[in-house]
Amino acid sequence: MNIGVFNPVFQNLTFEETCKLLNEKGVHYIEIGCGGTPGKHHCDPDVLLNDEEKFNEFKATLEKYNLTVSAFSVQDNPVHPDKEYAKQADKAITDACKMAQKMGVEVICVFSGCPSEGPEGKMPNWVTCSWPPEYSQILEWQWNDVLIPYWKEKVKECKSYGVNKIAFEMHPGFCVYNVYTLLKLREAVGPEIGANFDPSHLIWQGTDPVAAIRELGKHNAIFHFHAKDTKVDPYNTAINGVLDTRHYSDEVNRSWKFRSVGCGHDVLYWKDIMAELRLAGYDYAISIEHEDSLMSTMEGLDSALETLRKCVMTEPRLEMFWA
Repeated sequence: MNIGVFNPVFQNLTFEETCKLLNEKGVHYIEIGCGGTPGKHHCDPDVLLNDEEKFNEFKATLEKYNLTVSAFSVQDNPVHPDKEYAKQADKAITDACKMAQKMGVEVICVFSGCPSEGPEGKMPNWVTCSWPPEYSQILEWQWNDVLIPYWKEKVKECKSYGVNKIAFEMHPGFCVYNVYTLLKLREAVGPEIGANFDPSHLIWQGTDPVAAIRELGKHNAIFHFHAKDTKVDPYNTAINGVLDTRHYSDEVNRSWKFRSVGCGHDVLYWKDIMAELRLAGYDYAISIEHEDSLMSTMEGLDSALETLRKCVMTEPRLEMFWA
């Protein structure tokens, strides 16, 4: 395993400035957003896939600063009920696959998406309970009529570009948001479906990341990893629970907030996560995603790097000479 960084936090820097900074920090991998929420500020497929000179500059910059692309990432909703919106999100995933093919990368990171409640719906509808019975009917339609058919076809397309690992971030608000829903989609679609494992979204749901990694490890279903922490506020949670629709900027009143690695949980917590990843056979990028609203870009990044360097195992395992 080696440490990487997800690039959106450096949207105010040029691509070369970002790569230079990461190189100086001793970072090995870079995860690059190329559509949806991460934006295209460092990687616009409409340019790089159609201008060989620009693409060669992009590739040369990575090589100059000894950076390897761990994944191309699109965070969007390709099954959105707005057909035009869904079309653009779908294209962004295709473009990520094309970028991965040109760069020799086999992993893309995505969200599952979330449809509406039925064919005439106008907005996505995330269902979180099975009763009243209408909710179960919505889920059945979302999964059987929209989600599974879409991803079956999309996986075929991704594979045609040499992308065999489609890493889903388990994120509330989308149909795949926990281990159960990820494995449900994987069983229906195929082994190309796996996790971009982000502990932060699981922690505030009450999931133990170590337990989740162990379960996914049984299926070889961890394709990428986001290093991001969450602090659950014990006082606000004691009153309101963890379901929270307050804006992210309302940090004082929210039940939880994203924190940089090491600021939500201690080093031992993260060492346990890294150990479980190794037991699960994961030996790839530990990609820092900095979304800590309490810290600056560099302070948050440095905090994560300091913590992870005490936790990430970069050398091969020791042979059990004592066994």
